[in-house]
This record gives sequence, C-alpha cells and structure tokens, in this order.
Amino acid sequence: MTHPVSIAAGTGRDSSVAARHLARWLGLAASPTFAIMALLTAVLGGGTADMLCSAEHGSLLGGMVPMYLLMSAFHASAWLRLISERRAGGRR
Repeated sequence: MTHPVSIAAGTGRDSSVAARHLARWLGLAASPTFAIMALLTAVLGGGTADMLCSAEHGSLLGGMVPMYLLMSAFHASAWLRLISERRAGGRR
C-alpha cells in the first residue's frame, strides 16, 4: 500500500489524480457543510457573529443564516455536475 503522503508529495500521474479526487471531494463537502451551518445557526442562534454580519437590522439579507444559505447555493455546482455526469452516464 502506498502511503498518502508519498502520493501527495510525488510527481506525475498519481499525485495529479490524487489532487483531483481531493478537490472533487472538497467541492462536494462545501454545500452540505454550509447548509448544516445555516440550520444550526437558525436553531441555536448566531450570537455576536450574527450582529456583526448584519449590516441592517430587519433586512432579509442580513445575518449569518442567509450568508450560509447563499454559500451553500454557490457551492452546489459540484453536486449539479455530479448529477449531470451520472445521468449522462446512464444514457450511453
């Protein structure tokens, strides 16, 4: 078995493939992570961070929950790409 550090530190095809897999998994992890953070912030409250992030009290776009929801939406492209690839693969 090859040690993960040796693959990441190596050069050539193995390190390139490993880097692409890692980037793909990180991209897939971002959207649900931000969605969970939005849910937890909504349920548990944002505290002082919510007051710092809201530019205007009473605004629908102010606060941490809308910010986390927007971040989740912006990072959803990795999931959309995965769904698209799977559907295209089934039609071959």
